[in-house]
Amino acid sequence: QVQLVESGGGLVQPGGSLRLSCAASGIIFRIYDMAWYRQAPGKQRELVAGITSGSRTNYADSVKDRFTISRDYAKNTVYLQMNSLKPEDTAVYYCNAVRNTALRRDDYWGQGTPVTVSS
Repeated sequence: QVQLVESGGGLVQPGGSLRLSCAASGIIFRIYDMAWYRQAPGKQRELVAGITSGSRTNYADSVKDRFTISRDYAKNTVYLQMNSLKPEDTAVYYCNAVRNTALRRDDYWGQGTPVTVSS
């Protein structure tokens, strides 16, 4: 059974920092591309940051230079370090694991962890 378990969300003041974690089980972590998405109230889910199985990263323009995605292959965990947080970063953050082959696409999601940026 595949599980992606996020943690680390919470309430933080503008300008503050949080680190989200996503622990993966039930998959061969090293061959999956991982990503963080977020969904704010009334908005569509959007990609925040991604990291490939080979550790190449990409970021949404809105979080570049503030957020950093990383992965620990030994712990089967992906992280999102969020600095200089803004109220517009308020959302539920979701972890995603995806693997594409010629025959199939495996796509898994965590349950989400809420982040609120407010004074």
